[in-house]
Amino acid sequence: MPTAIIADDERLMREQLRARLAEVWPELEILAEARNGEEAVNAVGEHRPDLAFLDIRMPGMTGIEAARAIGDACHIVFITAYNEYAVDAFEHGAVDYVLKPAERERLEITVGRLKKRLGTRPSDLGELLSKLSAKLDGAAGGSGKAPLRWIQASVGQQLRMIPVGDVLFFTSDEKYTRVQTDSFEALIRKPIKELVDELDPEQFWQIHRATIVNAKAISGITRDFRGRQLVLIKGSNEKLEVSRNYTHLFKQM
Repeated sequence: MPTAIIADDERLMREQLRARLAEVWPELEILAEARNGEEAVNAVGEHRPDLAFLDIRMPGMTGIEAARAIGDACHIVFITAYNEYAVDAFEHGAVDYVLKPAERERLEITVGRLKKRLGTRPSDLGELLSKLSAKLDGAAGGSGKAPLRWIQASVGQQLRMIPVGDVLFFTSDEKYTRVQTDSFEALIRKPIKELVDELDPEQFWQIHRATIVNAKAISGITRDFRGRQLVLIKGSNEKLEVSRNYTHLFKQM
């Protein structure tokens, strides 16, 4: 029976991948789950799995650093939130990848490849990992971080994973930040000042100390009776105030 470990710092992502793997590869036994690269390396050393599913970005030791430490102890599959700039590196190496969130069709392709590799010696990934690390850091503007792609938020009594691209705007009070999509709203505890550093600045604009708006969701700009600029949101009656420090964003509107 083939065996594996899963490493991802997001519990919901670990659970979702485990569930998808159970659907497409029921024979695969998940021996352990890890929350960071260090735990992943220890789990591989303890359980000796055939495969390790490693999230690329984890606190402390990253998935790439963990893969270097694991070496040829098992086959590596990266779990990644990246696509265009990372896929090429994966496709040309002896390593596979799963895009977050794990979709059944893509996972079936990965599983098909992995089954062919079981029983073979894992490849030396040193050169590939160096290229991949440089590629990802370069795509993140040298910051070592790629823009946030998923938000874990509370919707009623449930936790949901929301694609960042679906968010119309974020607005916060002293305790919570409201995440608004075109069909529902959710709440998170992450403050606006942290979100600003994690979101893609080309797509998400801070327009107020308490508000970030998805530029693609802006339908226009208006003014109230006091002359303040207000952002209009597509398909919504919301009007979001633009503070004086951010009016320069809309000089051409």
